[in-house]
Amino acid sequence: MRQRLTRQALATPGLRFADGHGLRGPSGKGRETRKMNLHQAVRDAIRTELAANPRSFVFGEDVKAHGVFRCTQGLADEFGEKRVFNTPLTEQGIAGFGIGLASVGATAIAEIQFGDYIFPAFDQLVNEAAKQRYASGGNYPLQGGSFTVRSPVMSVGHGGLYHSQSPEGFFLGAHGLKVAVVRSPIQAKGVLLAAFRDPNPTIVFEPKVLYRAAIEEVPVDDFTLPLGTTDTILEGTDLTVVSYGTPLYTTLRAIQLLRNPPPQLVQFLPERLRPPNPAPSIQLIDLRAINPLPLGELTEAVKKTGRMVVVHEAGKSGSVGNNVAGEVSRRAFDYLEAPVGLVSGWDVPVPLAYEKFYQPDVIRVFDKMVETLNY
Repeated sequence: MRQRLTRQALATPGLRFADGHGLRGPSGKGRETRKMNLHQAVRDAIRTELAANPRSFVFGEDVKAHGVFRCTQGLADEFGEKRVFNTPLTEQGIAGFGIGLASVGATAIAEIQFGDYIFPAFDQLVNEAAKQRYASGGNYPLQGGSFTVRSPVMSVGHGGLYHSQSPEGFFLGAHGLKVAVVRSPIQAKGVLLAAFRDPNPTIVFEPKVLYRAAIEEVPVDDFTLPLGTTDTILEGTDLTVVSYGTPLYTTLRAIQLLRNPPPQLVQFLPERLRPPNPAPSIQLIDLRAINPLPLGELTEAVKKTGRMVVVHEAGKSGSVGNNVAGEVSRRAFDYLEAPVGLVSGWDVPVPLAYEKFYQPDVIRVFDKMVETLNY
């Protein structure tokens, strides 16, 4: 079992090892993996960068001890308080400091304690960080410099108004700023290490409910995964479903439900989707890249299936889903067999007692897939 999981980990599309020796490693005997959850993989990525790059620094609110989700636990003890240190409670100051640190050729790794608190840093991120490379004619940051912001996002079940938001849509128009959302330990480590080495400022959002829930074998060596591309989880020919972060797992359960519907649901299915007819073939894509959106890849996918559904936790207005639906509909209009569907959170503040009703659930995703397939 362990060997099979290791092979799966090493088969991750786009995985690239920093030592250049490929899957066999420097020894030629293969690569070692270790079982990690998402917060352990995040810590491993940060530790890898701190060990490899003496000009890398980690800073944020409470990161010196371990951070709220323990993603920096023990790093100050190992690398010293001059490289892993706390900041005042000022998100604007954290972002501004990171911009300045990157400008002198350092690798700045900032933590915004919750994605809900990123808005005070909005001016620094969108009006300064995103524009510096353009404004400097490509001379910012100095060689070797980079600026990455990590932040936990999405619902946790009881976070409500100020601890369960999904702010990624606000950055869709921040040209020059890269934004990614990770879904798993391998993705977290690979995407973070790629962000740390990218001269473009990057925000990496980490779904907080997955910190302990998402577990898999992760290569222990230094590796990256590409920023700005999608990752296909399931292949399919009848429908393309696009999601990212926590809702990917909800969507996967909905697909499994449609493939093997229980008797109590069969009566609600159109005749052609009921057994013993073949189950629909559904493609599931992890969007992964929020800004810039990988619209070319999504367009090519829907040209093959003719139908698309987008699933995310953020509300509908000004959302990633609306952007994807609009662009794909324009670019692949002649190929579409149905309107692009969207399952999202509601256009209200994330409620407290009713947070679970805000999140897209299996039945909402199931219904939208059936509606789109039967159009």
